[in-house]
Amino acid sequence: MIDIFSSISRPDSLVVIAADGVMWNSLADILILLGVALLLGTIAEQLRQSALLGYIAAGTLVGPNLLGWVSNRQGIFDLAELGVALLLFAIGLEFSLPRLRRLGHIPLLAGILQVILTLLAGLSVSILLGFSFAESMAVGAMIALSSTACVVRMLKDRAELDSPHGRTALGILLVQDIAVIPLMLIITALVSKGTAGEVVIQLGVSFLLALILVAVFYGLFNFVLPRLLELSSLRRNRDFPILLAMVMAAGSAWAAHSLGLSPALGAFVAGVLLAISPFATQIQADVQPLKTVLVTLFFAAVGMLADLGWVFNHLGIVLAVVAAIALGKLLITFGVAWLCGQPWQFALGTGLCLAQVGEFSFVLATVARGEPGTGGILSESTFRVIVAATIATLLMTPYLIQLAPGAAAFIRRFIPRMPLPVSEQLELSASVTHSENESKESILILGFGPAGQRVAGELLQVGLKRIVVIDLNHENLQIAEQYGLKAQLGDATQIEVLEHAGLYRSRLVIITLPSPTICRQIIYLVRQLSPGASLFVRCRYHLHHWQLLAAGADVVVDEEEHVGECLAQHILESPLFPLLTKSMRDDSEKTGKSDS
Repeated sequence: MIDIFSSISRPDSLVVIAADGVMWNSLADILILLGVALLLGTIAEQLRQSALLGYIAAGTLVGPNLLGWVSNRQGIFDLAELGVALLLFAIGLEFSLPRLRRLGHIPLLAGILQVILTLLAGLSVSILLGFSFAESMAVGAMIALSSTACVVRMLKDRAELDSPHGRTALGILLVQDIAVIPLMLIITALVSKGTAGEVVIQLGVSFLLALILVAVFYGLFNFVLPRLLELSSLRRNRDFPILLAMVMAAGSAWAAHSLGLSPALGAFVAGVLLAISPFATQIQADVQPLKTVLVTLFFAAVGMLADLGWVFNHLGIVLAVVAAIALGKLLITFGVAWLCGQPWQFALGTGLCLAQVGEFSFVLATVARGEPGTGGILSESTFRVIVAATIATLLMTPYLIQLAPGAAAFIRRFIPRMPLPVSEQLELSASVTHSENESKESILILGFGPAGQRVAGELLQVGLKRIVVIDLNHENLQIAEQYGLKAQLGDATQIEVLEHAGLYRSRLVIITLPSPTICRQIIYLVRQLSPGASLFVRCRYHLHHWQLLAAGADVVVDEEEHVGECLAQHILESPLFPLLTKSMRDDSEKTGKSDS
């Protein structure tokens, strides 16, 4: 797939591509994967399981080791890696620098210890089993990493990304993504028989390049991008912001890859630096469709690596490796999180979340195995075991994450008198307070033109202050901030924008946008996502009044009807009204006399 895109830049190769049908064959592979993933993901959801299980099963089913409908495994995997980068970019948009600082020192310290201890554990066990030092180092490096794509996706879907165990798990995952760079350099040096000095030099160069990349991103996103996004042409045409969002998301991953860094980490850094921008939510919504497609492709591509025939023939070894990895990583992660100061019940939840092998382990395994005939450091049998164990632990992850919040309560049934230390009581209290604050109801105003401003002014006068405003006009948002309201730039017809604004916590939603088509779209989304919310909607023309009511609005304020009522009221209150009444009464009396 990458070769196709690069060849398109050469005009003389277009005819060859069209003749050979390479592009269409690759597109057919992608369509087959996405179609089967949609089918099996839907079945998984109907069975109350994670859709990720269906995506992985889809790749296994149509992959080269079973039905063989899709054979271009490497090309799809290369494309799907962009999906992981876009996922990290979207997560970074939700984690600004102040929010990352609030994660505290526990995730950073626990992440460093977790990577080191897991690497050493895998290295030691492998050496005891008779592996060479180089192969043992590769095994330790692979099992030290957990799945950022799977864990973050599950925590986000379960609204636990900001829970105590979710925050620590995210921090450790970020440390692991950073660790991919030195681990990759170590594996590459072992494969090419490089010296320790060469590895140290490469690490220093990578660190310097990372600092340069962060500096460039900071300048671009804080000084150039805000001025660009405030151009009137970008506000008028929705295509331009969408294209710009895609360029930023994919460009940040490409820039990091070009410098020899982790594309996912580069995309995450770009997202974090963009998070302080008022455009962050809308950018995240714009990249969501492409991210969804590519992340689905990624998990399907992971499933394509499975060889069920080989697994069944070596089932005992695979199960033993899976059990050792899952239990070992759970204990190590739990231990380091608890030693770093996290309460034991949250440390247990963090351990359950990270008890799997991650997607970057496939990359390390491919590098360690080497090209055919080059003699890598990882044998074919070890490669197959690691791949099978990785997929198995990924399949277990949704169930382990479901256990994470209630695992501590389950253990307490057997140790009912175990006291909580003061630090853990404070942590629990802070968590409860945060949950209570998050659950407070608010009022959502969609559109902050003159109508929205008048509504907000009246509500503020009667003491209703928990108001969130969504608008695409930057100037309107500045007015909302002057009112003291929480303002968010975004397109209210997109689910991600409404969710980020707190639709689930909103008792009242007020739509003041003039377009009836857009109003109906938003009404549908609100009824789908928050059916209990009351909907008060502006209607510009009487023609659309009943359409908005039929769509699900509770109250429709008809502008034409309201204008008629206001005009009539002003006439009745004007000095002209008595004169008109007297004149009409006199005319009526004259008419009556003439008739008689």
